[in-house]
Amino acid sequence: MIDKSVASAEAAVADIFDGARVMIGGFGTAGMPDQLIDALIAHGAKDLTIINNNAGNGDTGLAALLKAKRVRKIVCSFPRQSDSYHFDALYHAGEIELELVPQGNLAARIQAAGAGLGAIYTPTGYGTLLADGKETREIDGRQYVLEYPIHADFALIKALHGDRWGNLVYRKTARNFGPIMAMAAKCTIAQVSDIVPLGALDPEGVVTPGIFVQRLVAIGNAVRAAA
Repeated sequence: MIDKSVASAEAAVADIFDGARVMIGGFGTAGMPDQLIDALIAHGAKDLTIINNNAGNGDTGLAALLKAKRVRKIVCSFPRQSDSYHFDALYHAGEIELELVPQGNLAARIQAAGAGLGAIYTPTGYGTLLADGKETREIDGRQYVLEYPIHADFALIKALHGDRWGNLVYRKTARNFGPIMAMAAKCTIAQVSDIVPLGALDPEGVVTPGIFVQRLVAIGNAVRAAA
């Protein structure tokens, strides 16, 4: 019987190793898997490369992971928000590496990894410092920059409901990067509000099929009896 549910967030992240590449879903705090991040902090893995849309907000979630100095490098689009002060302090102290990626390119490169593409050409960044040292090419009279897929060892994402096979549905904008990150990581760990019986999810509403999810953990609500 296929059952991808695990008993706790701590058990779900227990094999994340030092130096791992970890994608973390969320657009700011919307859709961020806070409990999985808290479990990762408690687990103690360090020297991580984090792929996320921004560089943490306030003192919770990704910001708490940065504050704990577990991150060696961050790949993101928006590192300088008003409440990204933990990243700001680490960066100015030379204690964290930043790879700045325009948001469209970030999504496209993650999608490319999930689709098994070797590389993509994008016009975004051409003629700027972000294209320095990268291959460029003219296609139909327009200049493009060669960008490579972004892969990860693990993806930590948040969904609304899941079943024991790992099929996921999301809540509104909390969906954001979760679906494409699930496709681009070797091991996807999903935090859900509850785990519902097989057949309870409308197949037309399933955004992330279970084939892309290796583990899921119910946070905050009791797990319903699985069919």
